[in-house]
Amino acid sequence: MFEFKLLATENRARAGLLNTPHGRIHTPVFAPVGTQGSVKAVTPAQLLSVGTSLVLANTYHLFLRPGAEIVQDQGGLHNFMNWSGPILTDSGGFQVFSLSKKNDIDDEGVTFKSHIDGSSHRFTPEVAIDIQHRLGADIIMAFDQCPEPYNREINEKAMVRTHNWVLRCKAAHGSTNQALFGIVQGGVFPDLRAESARFITELDLPGNAIGGLSVGESKSELQSMTRLVADILPVGKPRYLMGVGSPAELVSAVSNGVDMFDCVLPTRLARNSAAMTRSKQMNMKQAIYANDTRPVDIECSCYCCANFSRSYVRHLCKAKEILGATLLTIHNLHMLHDMMQDMRDAIIAGKFGSWKRAFEDSIGS
Repeated sequence: MFEFKLLATENRARAGLLNTPHGRIHTPVFAPVGTQGSVKAVTPAQLLSVGTSLVLANTYHLFLRPGAEIVQDQGGLHNFMNWSGPILTDSGGFQVFSLSKKNDIDDEGVTFKSHIDGSSHRFTPEVAIDIQHRLGADIIMAFDQCPEPYNREINEKAMVRTHNWVLRCKAAHGSTNQALFGIVQGGVFPDLRAESARFITELDLPGNAIGGLSVGESKSELQSMTRLVADILPVGKPRYLMGVGSPAELVSAVSNGVDMFDCVLPTRLARNSAAMTRSKQMNMKQAIYANDTRPVDIECSCYCCANFSRSYVRHLCKAKEILGATLLTIHNLHMLHDMMQDMRDAIIAGKFGSWKRAFEDSIGS
């Protein structure tokens, strides 16, 4: 029920088709983040209308609230959130390390305090897999340790721990209709990244992720680490770069051989009155839009741009109306999905190189 097929390549860039129990995913693909079983400010129907084919949900948050058992009792996350398409859940590792003010890490797992009420909990690889089994996502992630990128000693220890944990995740997962992805770590250190990529590759999992990037490293380091890892990961398996969502970063990563992405950027920007275009961000609260009757993006065909003016959207944002966040979320997601489709079409047509050059000229890079 889970199969990945490459349809076309151009240099490192790839276009593929990923079959899951809840539908097809055309790659390269961007997944909006629905942290708590909801992509903020939009409905599942609106997600479909903008071209969403994959949604990410968060194991850590759903474990704390409402609880994995409640989701399981109601038929799994697809039924719970009324989303019929594919879902990916992360393992909760990043949140355990980033949201908890106090966590105790050992080789067996992590003990942490909830950011909601301070209650104490413990995640192990086996617990993370059990929670994701209960949630019922199509793609699930191995439990990993995601450290800051520049301390070599910490990154080396985290990489070894991540490798041990993925072995335990694989054993706990067994054989189900959920696809388990391993995660490559190693910070900004090429030798660690290469070692981790080779280790994860040898496990022969259905897919592989690149973690621990987009966490403070430079753009050049993000690009070089992505290229290095993607060149090692197996050709016939989907490659997932976690936490990347700006247009320029997406284009760069696709050109380096990545197939899947997720990020909170488009939805977070929308809730902060910012519209994304392929070349820039627009602060819709600016006075220059007060009497501007043009659509937010004159080249966009989304519901927001087809029906409302910059002036109206600015008014909603200034008045703190919820509709403003909804319209900008619709626009931002539509823009990214449309761009991913353009890249896919260009790869299939053998014109991705010229498409990328035109994109870079448009943003002045």
